[in-house]
Amino acid sequence: MADTDPDELERRIARTRAELAQTVDAIADRMSPKRVAERTVADVKTRAGQFVTSVGDALGVTPRPVAYTDDPDQVWQEEQPNVAPVLIAVGAVLVVGAAVMLWRRRRRR
Repeated sequence: MADTDPDELERRIARTRAELAQTVDAIADRMSPKRVAERTVADVKTRAGQFVTSVGDALGVTPRPVAYTDDPDQVWQEEQPNVAPVLIAVGAVLVVGAAVMLWRRRRRR
């Protein structure tokens, strides 16, 4: 009998409307252009920070927090970066690329 009680049905309908309104508001807030832009900017900042950190690690340079009073030339603390392996790798790639190009030219003749 409680299922057909008009007062109970009205309370259920009111509760369902309130829940639906909250859900619609949450979806509208999540999909608003302002919120999408904020999430995108936050994501780009995070990825840029990770990229800078990985490049710094690869070069042997470690970033440190910067205060407003810091000298702009001293933003990075250098730990004697070892660039020799990078230069050797670049040279090897250039030599192999030139060898492949010469080999292809000779094959065409």
